[in-house]
Amino acid sequence: MNCKSKNQRAIRAFEDFLSTPLETLLQRHLTTPSPLAALNLFYDVAANVPAYKAFLAAQEIDPTAIQSLEDFQKLPAINKENYISRYPLADLCRYGQLEACDMIAASSGSTGKPTFWPRFFTDELQIATRFEQIFHHSFYADTRRTLAVICFTLGTWVGGMFTTNCCRYLASKGYPITVITPGNNKAEILRVVGELGSDFEQVVLLGYPPFLKDVIDTGLASGVEWQQYHIKLVMAGELFSEEWRSLVGERIGSQNPCYDFASLYGTADAGVLGNETPLSICIRRFLAAHPDAAKALFGESRLPTLVQYDPISRFFEVQDGTLLFSGDNGIPLVRYDILDTGGIISYDSMLQFLAAWGFDPVQELTKSDTQHSPRGIHPLPFVYVFGRSNFTVSYFGANIYPENVTVGLEQSGIPAWVTGKFVLQVQEDADKNRFLSVVVELAPGIEGSEDKKQAIASSILSQLLRLNSEFANYVPPEYQLPQVTLVPMGDAQYFPIGVKHRYTRRS
Repeated sequence: MNCKSKNQRAIRAFEDFLSTPLETLLQRHLTTPSPLAALNLFYDVAANVPAYKAFLAAQEIDPTAIQSLEDFQKLPAINKENYISRYPLADLCRYGQLEACDMIAASSGSTGKPTFWPRFFTDELQIATRFEQIFHHSFYADTRRTLAVICFTLGTWVGGMFTTNCCRYLASKGYPITVITPGNNKAEILRVVGELGSDFEQVVLLGYPPFLKDVIDTGLASGVEWQQYHIKLVMAGELFSEEWRSLVGERIGSQNPCYDFASLYGTADAGVLGNETPLSICIRRFLAAHPDAAKALFGESRLPTLVQYDPISRFFEVQDGTLLFSGDNGIPLVRYDILDTGGIISYDSMLQFLAAWGFDPVQELTKSDTQHSPRGIHPLPFVYVFGRSNFTVSYFGANIYPENVTVGLEQSGIPAWVTGKFVLQVQEDADKNRFLSVVVELAPGIEGSEDKKQAIASSILSQLLRLNSEFANYVPPEYQLPQVTLVPMGDAQYFPIGVKHRYTRRS
C-alpha cells in the first residue's frame, strides 16, 4: 500500500464514520446476511494475507471451494498457537505489509508470551461505533456535556490508547465529549474529577471494574461526593456480578444501573467484540435474581458476561462450547478461537425465553423512562462469555467458579473489609482430606479477625448453595464451609502488586 492509497483509505473511512448515523450502522444486519459478510471477509483474507494463504495451503484447502456457510463452518479454526505465533508479523497483515498499520498493541500475556497486534486508523473507527452505542444509548451523551476520564493503563496494552482514540472520534462526530487521560493513576483521577467534574453535566470513568471500585471507594474515604458528578462507568477486562453493579451504583448515586453502566467484551486481538446495552443489562439483572432461569438459559451455575454484538462487524460461531469469531483488523481473523467458553442467542430467542419466565425486558426499560421512548433496544444478537474454561476448580466433582465466590464477598458489610480480590484453591489437610480454601485480600487499613473470617466464609457458602447446584448436591455438608484466610493488601504470595491477578490456583 503506497502513501496515497493509505491516505485515501483513511479519508474515506473517516468521512463515512462522521456522516453515517448510528442507527444506520446498527441496522445493516437486517438487510445484509451476516454469513455473506463473513464469506466476503474470508475471500479477501485468503487472497491478500500471506500467512492465511500459507495456512490454507498447508491444510490443502482451495478457497474457491468455500461457497456456503456450511463450507465456511468446515474451515479449521485459527488460534495463537496454530496461526498467530507460526508466521512473521508482517505476513499476518494484508499484502505482507506491516507498515500499512499505524499502531501496535501488546496482549497481556496472561496465557504465555505477549503477542503484538497491529492495527490501522480504520480498524479503530469500526470499534468506535461500539463506544458510540454506549455513549449515545446509555449515557445520552449526544445532549450532555461529558468528561470521559480514561482510567485504563496507558502504554502498549490495548485498553488505554484504543479507548482514548475511540472517544476522540466521537467528539469529532459532534458529541460534546472531552477526553482526559490520567491512566491508572488513582490520585490523578481523583484530582481530575474534583477540579474538572463540575464543569460537565456528567463524568464517565472508563477502566477495569476492580480498579474503578477502588477509585470510588478511595474517593468516598476522602470525602468525594460522587453523586454530584453524575458518574457513568465503562468497563472491560473482567467479569463482575450484578451485586457488584448494585453496590458500586449505590456508592456513585446511580439512579438507573441499566443506563449508568456498560461493559465491553474486548480483546487485544480484535478490539471490542460486543458491548452491554441497557437491554442486555436489564436481562442480566433479571437472570441474576433468578438463578434457575439463568441455568436453563446458559447451562451453568454461574452468570456470564452478556452483551449484544453487530454480526456484520464480528461474526460469531460456537464450536464445542467455545466461541469463534471472524472480523476485520490489522490482522484479519477468520474463525478465530480466543479460548473463551460461551454461546450466542438470537434476539427473538432471547425475548421468547424470557417471556416463558414471565419477564419482558423492553417493558421493564420503558418503566424506567416513562417520559421518553427508551434507547438501547435494537434487535441485535446476544453473545454470552464465561471466559477461559481453565479458571475453575473441581471439588467433589463440582465445578466451582470464581464468580460464585465474588458474589459472597459482595454481601452487606463485607465490601468494607476487602478489595474484592481472592484466590480459590482446593487443598488437602494433614489427613489428606480435601477442603475449599479462599484467600482474601483485605482492604487498606483493615485488620483480619476470626469474626471477619467466619462472616466471609458463611457468606461465600450461602451464595455457593444459592448459585451452584453442583456444589449443593455433590459436596457433603461437612465439607461445604470454605476455609478463609485473610491477608494484607499486596501480599507477595497471593496478591503481588503489578502482576495480572488469577482468581484460581490448581493444587
